[in-house]
Amino acid sequence: MVDSNVWIDCMDARSPWHDWAIDQLQSCSEQGVLHVNALIYAELLVPGTPAHLLDGMLAVYETQRSALPWASAALAAQAFRLYRERGGVKTAPLPDFFIGAHAAVANLTVLARDQAPYRSYFGRLKTLGI
Repeated sequence: MVDSNVWIDCMDARSPWHDWAIDQLQSCSEQGVLHVNALIYAELLVPGTPAHLLDGMLAVYETQRSALPWASAALAAQAFRLYRERGGVKTAPLPDFFIGAHAAVANLTVLARDQAPYRSYFGRLKTLGI
């Protein structure tokens, strides 16, 4: 499961993580199937990225669009409760909770620039990143 920040860094040649993101996407796509879900896809469209350009980039890495499993909802809610117990101020679950829960339920590794949120709320989840 590739977090949206990795894709954003890949698309932004000015990002300090641009080369890292391209290297990681290439390496990970050679080792297995890359996944995105509807939350990640939506996050990538928010800045105004045309869908056809995003689809083209995902195709370069043969990225699979994976539906969010129903089983991930309970895990995302559990992570959000933990977040609130730790002093988090958001009143609704963040996309990272659904992305992490999806990856955990589907036994996928998360490729993310910032692994800390995933590791903090999904202890057994495998992550790759900086």
